[in-house]
Amino acid sequence: MTRLLGLLFPPLAKQPCGGPAAVDAEAADLVALLRAALEPLVPNADDVVATLTSRLPAVQTALKLDAETIASGDPAAGSVEEVIAAYPGFLAMAVHRVAHELYLLGVPMFPRVLSEWAHRETGIDIHPGAQIGAAFAIDHGTGVVIGETSVIGDRVRIYQGVTLGALAVSKKLANRKRHPTIGNDVVIYANATILGGNTVVGDGSIIGGNVWLTSSVPPRSVVQFASRVEQRGDDGIEFHI
Repeated sequence: MTRLLGLLFPPLAKQPCGGPAAVDAEAADLVALLRAALEPLVPNADDVVATLTSRLPAVQTALKLDAETIASGDPAAGSVEEVIAAYPGFLAMAVHRVAHELYLLGVPMFPRVLSEWAHRETGIDIHPGAQIGAAFAIDHGTGVVIGETSVIGDRVRIYQGVTLGALAVSKKLANRKRHPTIGNDVVIYANATILGGNTVVGDGSIIGGNVWLTSSVPPRSVVQFASRVEQRGDDGIEFHI
């Protein structure tokens, strides 16, 4: 996976490929490795490899937009190149967009192996089945979980600790939509948990930090964690609940 990402984005390459001939040789070697990995899993490995390679330019374009979106929304990002080279949210999405293509092609197990590699590397757990739109940004990212049947629109930004999960865990639900749908232009702040296949977050909504959401909200909603301040004792200490 690291070699493929290095081919798509030279800042991620462990070793420079060199000139055009070296790039072509690296691409041919990766195609051969992918075919060898898929042959035990699918009867049409050549077709899968050909389809995947034909889709890689679109994957690269989508990832460039992801990187630009992360950089434009993060004042700590020095450049798009820095995001590509160093940001865990970008790495997780780079792996996901490749794994998702393999998932759509019906490849068993291998897409999940890729996603779990990214999970170990970044602390971000995205199931390869999740549908994620354009210009997606994960800021910081540690502890993010995005379930298999999640559907995420365009220009969505999420922060660390966000979970898009299921209300119940049962094998009987394997072929049902278990995870939420997030509309376009939504921001989900740190440690928010959104659960359920029928839960829809409307376009342009803001979900505050630590929110626990199990029902739909209309477009342009602002959902905040309910809190109050209670003062106890003679010392005037405030307890935030």
